[in-house]
Amino acid sequence: QVQLVESGGGLVQPGGSLRLSCVASGNIFSLYNMGWYRQAPGKQRELVATLTNNGRTNYADSVKGRFTISRANAMNTVYLQMNSLKSDDTAVYYCNAAPVLVGLPNAWGQGTQVTVSS
Repeated sequence: QVQLVESGGGLVQPGGSLRLSCVASGNIFSLYNMGWYRQAPGKQRELVATLTNNGRTNYADSVKGRFTISRANAMNTVYLQMNSLKSDDTAVYYCNAAPVLVGLPNAWGQGTQVTVSS
């Protein structure tokens, strides 16, 4: 069973930065594509960024050039660096581990709140 724990959310002013962290319960990155998703009040959960097991990244158009997904293998941690934050970025951010092999479980973290407001 894969467990994910996010941290790093909080209140930040527009134009500010935050770095989210997602710690996995083991060394899973070779078997999982990692992703960050977000869900704003009254909206569906949406993809923010993904990082495949072989290191490829993908970003939602709304965050390209502002957000960066990365990982530290030795620490079993995935990061989401968020710069130039806007009020539209306000949401609960979730970490996801999507298996590359059939039969392995998909996993979600509990979420961390990001609020961008002056």
